[in-house]
Amino acid sequence: MNSETVPPTSPADLSPARARALFRDGLRVPTSGYSPGYAQANLLCLPRDLAFDFLLFAQRNPKSCPVLDVTEPGDVSASVFDGDLRTDLPAYRVYRDGRYVEERTDVTDLWREDLVSFLIGCSFTFETPLLEAGVPVRHIEAGTNVAMYETDRACRPAGRFSGPLVVSMRPIPADRVADAVRITSRYPAVHGAPVHVGDPAALGIRDLAAPDHGDPVEVRDGEIPVFWACGVTPQAAVMASAPEFAIGHAPGHMAITDVRDSAYQVP
Repeated sequence: MNSETVPPTSPADLSPARARALFRDGLRVPTSGYSPGYAQANLLCLPRDLAFDFLLFAQRNPKSCPVLDVTEPGDVSASVFDGDLRTDLPAYRVYRDGRYVEERTDVTDLWREDLVSFLIGCSFTFETPLLEAGVPVRHIEAGTNVAMYETDRACRPAGRFSGPLVVSMRPIPADRVADAVRITSRYPAVHGAPVHVGDPAALGIRDLAAPDHGDPVEVRDGEIPVFWACGVTPQAAVMASAPEFAIGHAPGHMAITDVRDSAYQVP
């Protein structure tokens, strides 16, 4: 890693363009806390012949798959993302026949002219409003990735896609849970209000200390685990449905868009 890709001391001060430049140069970090005030997005790239089926899957599962933008086949940028989708995320995951085969920082050599890219809302977007309201976000405090879990709740299938709901978890002080619900419910385009509050077993999660993606976070006395739908759900659908080829973001390593959080806020 060269001097240009050393993690910045103040990621919150970076513009989306500057953050993307660092990722393009090789910086590989979770993006929670980067460029606050700008929306972040999940990425899924699929062959054109699968694009309608996935768009229908997203429409039927809007809580976990809120679509912010869809590209034309082969396009490497989007109206919400003035960068290169092949290089400007910190890490990507590659799938073949539904199997996760590798993680890398650049997918230029794998790019195909038939790939359609979906940018899907990310809960990192509403973390800035939570922090501004004094609601703690533990993984930002700890400098780690958010904890993500596959649940026993099935998404509504569509065409060739099916799979489980994936959730992210944030421990919230009991007296601030109502605030967290109220604040996040104003951002339906980035998952909105929680899907569950409290007992993880109700979602089929056996051990909070063993997330399927990301890093475990401490749940302290007086805190309640709160679960939001997660944009890793599309990649769980890829693994369940086994398309011949797909590219996604590495969980927690998001596309930082050029759109302000406030653009996705509702009254």
